[in-house]
Amino acid sequence: MVAIDRWPHAPLSAHVPTSTAVFDARGTLLRLTLAKDDKFRLWLPLSAHPQTLVDAVKLQEDQWFDWHPGVNPVSLVRGAWVSYVVKEGRQGGSTLSMQLARLLHRSDTRTIAGKVRQILHAVWLELRYSKDEILEAYLNLAPYGGNIEGIAAASLIYFDKRPGALGLPEIFTLAVIPQDPNARARCGRTAADCLDARSDELHLARMQLFARWQRDRPVDDVTTALMDFPLRMRPARRLPFEAPHFVERVLSQPESHGSQSVLTTTLDLRLQRVLERQVAQHIAHSNSRGIHNAAALLVDTRDMAVKALVGSADYFDASIAGQVNASRAKRSPGSTLKPFIYALALDQGVLHPRTVLRDVPTAFGVFAPENFDGHFLGPVTATEALVRSRNIPAVAVASRLANPGFYDFLRTAGISRMASESHYGLALVLGGGEVSMEESAGLYAMLANGGLLKPLRMRAEEPASQGTRMLSAEASFVTLEMLRENQRPDDAFAARAARLPLYWKTGTSWGFRDAWTSGVFGPYVLVVWVGNFDGSGNPALIGIDTAAPLFFRIADALRSHDRTLTEPLRLPPPGVRKVDVCLASGDLPNAWCPQRVATWFIPGKSPIRVSQLHRQVMLDSRTGRVACPPYDTAFVSPQVFEYWPSDLAKVFRQAGLPRRAPPAPGLCDSDTAYASAHDDEAVRITSPRRGASYALRVHKGSEPILLSATVDANVEGVFWFVDNAYVGRSTGVGLPWSAREPGAYTVRAVDDRGRSDTRELRVVAER
Repeated sequence: MVAIDRWPHAPLSAHVPTSTAVFDARGTLLRLTLAKDDKFRLWLPLSAHPQTLVDAVKLQEDQWFDWHPGVNPVSLVRGAWVSYVVKEGRQGGSTLSMQLARLLHRSDTRTIAGKVRQILHAVWLELRYSKDEILEAYLNLAPYGGNIEGIAAASLIYFDKRPGALGLPEIFTLAVIPQDPNARARCGRTAADCLDARSDELHLARMQLFARWQRDRPVDDVTTALMDFPLRMRPARRLPFEAPHFVERVLSQPESHGSQSVLTTTLDLRLQRVLERQVAQHIAHSNSRGIHNAAALLVDTRDMAVKALVGSADYFDASIAGQVNASRAKRSPGSTLKPFIYALALDQGVLHPRTVLRDVPTAFGVFAPENFDGHFLGPVTATEALVRSRNIPAVAVASRLANPGFYDFLRTAGISRMASESHYGLALVLGGGEVSMEESAGLYAMLANGGLLKPLRMRAEEPASQGTRMLSAEASFVTLEMLRENQRPDDAFAARAARLPLYWKTGTSWGFRDAWTSGVFGPYVLVVWVGNFDGSGNPALIGIDTAAPLFFRIADALRSHDRTLTEPLRLPPPGVRKVDVCLASGDLPNAWCPQRVATWFIPGKSPIRVSQLHRQVMLDSRTGRVACPPYDTAFVSPQVFEYWPSDLAKVFRQAGLPRRAPPAPGLCDSDTAYASAHDDEAVRITSPRRGASYALRVHKGSEPILLSATVDANVEGVFWFVDNAYVGRSTGVGLPWSAREPGAYTVRAVDDRGRSDTRELRVVAER
């Protein structure tokens, strides 16, 4: 029958709210939510219902549905005769259209007036809607016991299947329940799975319908045998409640607020359970140290799909605020962002992996950072500085970044709720800002994706992004290679072959409030956080001690779970090649460098400089000084010495590892020839820092400003000038100087070989 569509009208689905069924990437139900009216109800198009199920419902409820105008007079008369004359029990004689009218208008059909209203509503439906629309609405609103409505919801609840996957016994079960849902759907009110026994009303009703079905449709013996078996049904109380933090995260996204009743996510429930198990075991093992909470996030870098998310150690534990989702919380990342400082430095030509950096006491204006262990290592390569998380080299590198600087990089990368750049200063390098686990995962995935920043995906329908270029492919590759040098503490040689390479970094926040480990392995990025939601500190919350073991446990468990998990092919980009550098200095080797080592190099970006650490001089054995020409071969011979800058030589002495001092210059009339033949290290002012401002208290004067510089090993003293006025001479230590009034000053350092460095200094008034 064609609907008479004479005026606009809303679809029948608009009359009721719906639940949302959330599935993982493999089609496993994670959660079925309640609709706004506290009903389990999913609206499924008629075309998505199996035809066998549609035919079974019609056979059970209304064989003449396709031909009557909403009311079947024969059925009504028969129902009235049986109910009121013969009195063999109530028989309504309602058509599917009449049943839908009762469901929509909540009519009381036990009275004659109520029955008349039901008939009028049914005819009204037939005038406005097509048969298919009416049938679709009935299939989605039919009662299935308790607060369960519609075949789609009942199929998921009772059989953990979508309607298209139902077998014939399940189809006939769903076809007969609506006639007497309270009696036939008793499983909906029990706490355990139940079987419909052969004597059960549900089983008997199903077999009666099957008998009628067989009259016109042949069924094989196997199906007949299956129909007689008891059928297991799951009660609504045992609906799954999987990955709660992830599901709530997906449901909170604006894209999930529409009419979509089925959400397929990117989560893999099998991987989710691996992470949940490892987090629970780690916390159980760490409880004695006062560690009660942890979170983990796993992302597939190939399509940025979130495969697992554990937002807390126990969602149902109120004592740890378990329902809070740690993956979205903003917390100090400690040192986990340092890899991106070095990646930027690689792109800007500041360093290469073997560049030697200074891990020595250094003041950056008023900011004087210290290392976590309180010690200084002296010269360290960029790779060592990164994997050993040395603070001073990282701050020194960050201070040299420009276009973009580290702050601008993070802002562009989408780190939210950042304060002004001046608020952080260089402390941003050491975790002075805050990031979330999701943001950290996106940054590490960017390294794995060759410098392309892509958003995380949580819904399967979200298209994979092409990404935004944040770093070059070359810098991203080299940074990962640097992180690969970070050997795990438990990396026994025998087990190493069975493990995937790890590219990882730890972090510890101020006050021991958060312990982090973030990294890449195989196709995944994994971010692990251990801490307390109330922000309380604990000396045990150290990244390498508490977060890294959980990171390793998860990585190993995933490898055991999936033996096919392999390392993606990470080929060096065309713009990267290996070159030899001098092992001690990290610069291109000169003729006297005794040891060389290969390192990654980005032509056109990586710094090109010939090493001057090892220098050959003509040594006079009589004086111990550099010989003056002409040379007496009986007493003069060429020898090679290491010329360490003064700040590094001082660290060696403090560590009890003094280096052999180079000889003093010869007592020659002129050292010009010597200086030009040996490109010595120029003097370099280290304090005051470039661009720094110092306060001058009006009534108390200014605190002394330390003037210090790094000089070559053959320098004995530095002369200091402020605005061309001589201030004094320093030998190995700094020279204190105080400003008399606010203003701009020019500081100049000149070593005793005539080389100089200049620095601008600003002193501001402070009351």
